Amino acid sequence: MKNDYSPHSAIIKDIIVEAHDTNTYVLEFTDKKFQKDFSWCPGQFMMLSLFGIGESAISISKVGDNGSLYSTIRNVGNVTNSIFNLKKGDFIGIRGPYGLGWPVDKLRDKDVLIVAGGMGIAPFRGLINYIKDSRKNFRRLEILYGARTPEDMIFRYDFKDWRKIKNSNLDLTVDEISIGSRSSCKIGLVTSCFPSMKIHHRNAVALICGPEIMMRYAAKCLETIGFKDEQIYLSLERRMKCGIGKCGHCQVGLKYACKDGPVFNYAEIKQFIHPL
Repeated sequence: MKNDYSPHSAIIKDIIVEAHDTNTYVLEFTDKKFQKDFSWCPGQFMMLSLFGIGESAISISKVGDNGSLYSTIRNVGNVTNSIFNLKKGDFIGIRGPYGLGWPVDKLRDKDVLIVAGGMGIAPFRGLINYIKDSRKNFRRLEILYGARTPEDMIFRYDFKDWRKIKNSNLDLTVDEISIGSRSSCKIGLVTSCFPSMKIHHRNAVALICGPEIMMRYAAKCLETIGFKDEQIYLSLERRMKCGIGKCGHCQVGLKYACKDGPVFNYAEIKQFIHPL
């Protein structure tokens, strides 16, 4: 029988430094059959664990052609700090994937607006690549990504390819830029990009991921320009704890973010997340 509590062993094949406190870990399962059969959809998450330390919910940012998993981690706590002390060749435990990802089927033949803040761009990476590879199935793509500084942005090596996606636009915003920086980022909140969007709410779906205060504010701003609640989706991945609906820490009203989410339609959870 499948044991939802038991992690699969994986080896760290590579470590990509994204920022001073953020790395992407390329992981391969030691069980090659499990890796071959592994399936996922953009927006799902995994539980990464270290024996004797604990585990942490981390979104899948990419799956390589050989089935390797790309997991982007910010060093913010005991578990992630311990993962940062690992090296290539070390082992880590993986449970998952869990949850419901982005509503890909509902994006077909629609304009797609992606609004990401900080690490919130990680669960979008797989979706952006999926849209790029299946471009004829989607209309215009707008990616709005905000971070504290240009140096805090992750996947910067992908930006050039994202800008080449047909009928798309990538806007970058930051809170501050150091003196002498050559960054082309705008200064301001990610929502400051809304007025320059070419996407119209009539045939669009908006997807948001980032700090909850940012998501609530972004959703409220989208409502003011015509988006209906049913057209907006949010990821509550930051609430994840056990991943299998046993601990109750990720409860949102009568739903669990790990089992019923982490991606929710805004109309489902609007009353349960604190208003501005």
